[in-house]
Amino acid sequence: MTNKRDVVVIGGGAAGLAAATWLGRHRIKTTLLDSGEYRNRWVDQAHGYLGRDPVNPHDLLEQARKDLARYAEVELAPGRVTGAARAGQGFDLEVDGRKLQSQRVILATGVQDEFPEIDGFFEHYGASVFHCPTCDGYEARERKVVVFGWKQQVAGFALRLLDWASEVVLVTDGKPFEGEQECRVALDHAGIRILRDEAVELTGGRGDLRSVRLASGAEVDCDLAFFSIAHHPRNDLAKQLGCDLDDEGRVVVDDMQRTNVRGVYAVGDLTPGVQLLQIAAAKGASAGVCCALSLLDEHGATAEYKEMKEES
Repeated sequence: MTNKRDVVVIGGGAAGLAAATWLGRHRIKTTLLDSGEYRNRWVDQAHGYLGRDPVNPHDLLEQARKDLARYAEVELAPGRVTGAARAGQGFDLEVDGRKLQSQRVILATGVQDEFPEIDGFFEHYGASVFHCPTCDGYEARERKVVVFGWKQQVAGFALRLLDWASEVVLVTDGKPFEGEQECRVALDHAGIRILRDEAVELTGGRGDLRSVRLASGAEVDCDLAFFSIAHHPRNDLAKQLGCDLDDEGRVVVDDMQRTNVRGVYAVGDLTPGVQLLQIAAAKGASAGVCCALSLLDEHGATAEYKEMKEES
């Protein structure tokens, strides 16, 4: 891996790969650093991706990596970035103990989900257990669903699943439900039971979830399960670089994915908005093009870039 690049993209998911692809198409010398810790690395199928519905996300990323190899200017390398700082007109990055210098940085580091502590959870996660009703709610149509969570936001989460599911039961992992009284009323009115009990085991094989076994000894029949506990933006590098964050810790960007720090862009689930694979890729493409044109502008502004700046 060379130690000086025009752009470093941090994160090898859909957003990062899209950004690197469009940088490559503009012949910008780019390094994409991939830790391999994709949010959907346990998922069997992703949905709603135009022309690829459903698609195995591993296959999608692998094809994207193969496509990226067409661009000689783009280097894809494994690596974990642990430090980032402004250095003159560019940036110094610490990558597995080595230093890498770059004129621009695109952050595509995503989020980290909190998972329920249940025996058999990862046997089922990504096949019958999910974290996103928008992504996987359609697969719950006319089926029995258990939701794990206890914080206030889980009420709306569970109610939304009734757009598809025939039955929804909320299991709070033995904790008191933190929702206000109006949340309890809404859940009760919709026929969603709240069980203050601890889920200890998921039964059945992968792709064939049968039930949730509770600490009390009871068993709740279900076909699918969803969870809503918390997810945390991977924003350590953004903080080091001085990027503005919103109240949920996501990196604030403009409509071209630019942060408040000149030369730093952020894309994908790290930024505010709907968290979908196709949207992450679109944000990455937008950042890749804008970043490329910003570099080209330094060597003589293009009409296209001038027009984009005026519109934004």
